[in-house]
Amino acid sequence: MTSRKKYSKEFKLDAISLVLEQGYSRAEAARSLEINANMLGRWIKEHTEGDGKAFRGNGKLTAEQAEIRKLREENRRLKMEKDILKKATVFFGQGNAVKYAFITRHKKTWPADLMCRLLGVSRSAFYQHCQRQASQQPDPERQAMLSAVKEIAEASGYSYGARRMKRALNALGYPVGRRKARSLMREAGVKARYRKKYRVTTNSNHRQPVFENVLEREFDVSAPDQAYVSDITYVWTQEGWLYLAVFIDLFSRRVVGWSMGSRINARLVTYALQMALWRRRPPAGLIVHSDRGSQYASKAYRQLLKAHGFVGSMSRKGDCWDNAVAESFFASLKKERVQWRHYQTRAEAQQDILDYIAMFYNSQRLHSYLDYTSPSQYESAMAEMKKAA
Repeated sequence: MTSRKKYSKEFKLDAISLVLEQGYSRAEAARSLEINANMLGRWIKEHTEGDGKAFRGNGKLTAEQAEIRKLREENRRLKMEKDILKKATVFFGQGNAVKYAFITRHKKTWPADLMCRLLGVSRSAFYQHCQRQASQQPDPERQAMLSAVKEIAEASGYSYGARRMKRALNALGYPVGRRKARSLMREAGVKARYRKKYRVTTNSNHRQPVFENVLEREFDVSAPDQAYVSDITYVWTQEGWLYLAVFIDLFSRRVVGWSMGSRINARLVTYALQMALWRRRPPAGLIVHSDRGSQYASKAYRQLLKAHGFVGSMSRKGDCWDNAVAESFFASLKKERVQWRHYQTRAEAQQDILDYIAMFYNSQRLHSYLDYTSPSQYESAMAEMKKAA
């Protein structure tokens, strides 16, 4: 009999924040996190009705952190209305056509329904206006492709070049090549953003026991939950460093577990691995590879591996290529998201990184190793092929 999955308070609050703070639907958030949408709905209800006391005793958040999470959604709503009113004040005495233009121009920044209410126009009339405008556009197919290019670019954080843009447009049903994709990007005013890469390392100068390199750079595996790789990085905020630990399934390059905190310790990596256990239930014999950082050599981490029959593996000292997949993920995270942000608080950085991992990288980002499909799409396709065989 299979045991019931258990989720930490941290994971539940992350899932809730995707809906309440970042505007995703319950279905979108549940699909990306591989949980039941109804269960997520129950978590949201318990959180909103619990007066800050939901999920007590199940996680590691302090009372202060819980209160910050509770107030953040209200602040976000108030700030959104304030920003809209600040920009839209001059349009209050104008005709509806001017207001419609304002809403259209900002609908990717703020919800159209909220702007309609604040500007005093009918929501249905605005959508009818949009339909009329669309019907009057010349060459609707090209306009649709240009709109798709802009949406793909925005959704990817302007990280897609012509190669990935071509694949994304193909997936949407537009049979374009790289040259056409490049031309559309140029016409739409879209460019891939680049900045210099950099990497960080954990401290391997310790006397704790280490594992042999069992993985030996065998990054190609034939089935899910056979081999995970893990690493730690850090992100600067105005409050100080935020540390991030991840576990990645080599089969699909999916981030199956993650944890963030203000301290780089053993708990950071054990919480991330425990998330992978709750979500994936990998079998005994799983290879778990990391560098030789003290967090991975700690007693708590080694006991967790032993309790589940996992095989520990560590890179050779000073050889970053032994953990290239995890290094590559962190490079993508920083190049595509973190380096373009200026985080004021750790909570702000945590929300943005959660959005990148759960709602973009795992669910949408086209991965070159996976023939330009996302990790979740790749896993689904392989599961269907196995079922049909």
